[in-house]
Amino acid sequence: MLFKLKLMHSGWGGIMDSRHGAVTITFCAFFMQVFVEASSWWSLAMNPLLIPEAYIIGGQPLCSQLAGLSKGQKKLCQLYQDHMQFIGEGAKTGIRECQYQFRNRRWNCSTVDNSSVFGRVMQIGSRETAFTYAISAAGVVNAVSRACREGELSSCGCSRAARPKDLPRDWLWGGCGDNLNYGYRFSKEFVDAREREKTFTKGSMESARLLMNLHNNEAGRRIVSDLAHVSCKCHGVSGSCSLKTCWLQLADFRKVGDALKEKYDSAAAMRLNSRGKLVQVHSKFNSPTSNDLVYIDPSPDYCVENKTTGSLGTQGRLCNKTSEGMDGCALMCCGRGYDQYKTQLVERCHCKFHWCCYVKCKHCSRTVDQFVCK
Repeated sequence: MLFKLKLMHSGWGGIMDSRHGAVTITFCAFFMQVFVEASSWWSLAMNPLLIPEAYIIGGQPLCSQLAGLSKGQKKLCQLYQDHMQFIGEGAKTGIRECQYQFRNRRWNCSTVDNSSVFGRVMQIGSRETAFTYAISAAGVVNAVSRACREGELSSCGCSRAARPKDLPRDWLWGGCGDNLNYGYRFSKEFVDAREREKTFTKGSMESARLLMNLHNNEAGRRIVSDLAHVSCKCHGVSGSCSLKTCWLQLADFRKVGDALKEKYDSAAAMRLNSRGKLVQVHSKFNSPTSNDLVYIDPSPDYCVENKTTGSLGTQGRLCNKTSEGMDGCALMCCGRGYDQYKTQLVERCHCKFHWCCYVKCKHCSRTVDQFVCK
């Protein structure tokens, strides 16, 4: 079922003003080429989708030309074209957070220079794939919810969440909160559309992967919802805070990433049972909840480059000689050893505040040792 919300204005395709009419054939051809190469909705994070002109060629929406979108996603794109910018921003937020969380791991959420975004490694139902699906879905919830609050979307506005029961009676419930309800529902419809359109034989590995993807998408969305909190602002003479206005606010996305990283570390290995349902491989552990991540395949060897699995290897990665953790040279380099280099590091230094109102710094350079995996 499509996301049923009535748009408040007519579609993009009907009338183009003079500004739209000035879009050149070269401009259109460029976007056409970029879109046709897309193979996943994640590629919206890599493409220049941030201007409305990108969606119009002679009144025909480019949504139909996006190879990375499924049939249902293309239809949602056509109905809610103003949302696509924020879906792209949500995907980009998810990718950046993934790269931050795994910056010191052998697999560091690298994107590849093609339309698949993450490469062949996503074809494996590993816990890394589970995290990527979850953080991407969470990014879309985050971006769309905040776009509603900021008045960027025609079909939603400020949050209409119910007043929390534990909020003090003399505090006002108002303001303009993040529209989590809308962002959650739209993310579910758009992100899950590709999986829900697929039909596989019950009990097949393809059906197991479909169930895994849907579960992890939902886990990402739920983490965003669970971390949302009430934020308040004081009103009163001289900051007396005699009155408070409160609203619903999403948590900083770094907290979402931290929470999902913990879920990654405790992700549950799953298999299909005789009824075609995912069940835990190790039954002695507690069953995963809707907030937990699940996977069906062991992780590939990320130590060496492997074009079959999509592993990029760790050759050339920086490592920490003194660390005993995953970022340490012993683990990061997988026992191959490392090379040591001298490099010049330029940093801001001797910063001073000048009235009013700027900070002026000098630039200092120093020689540091860098260690690179063989």
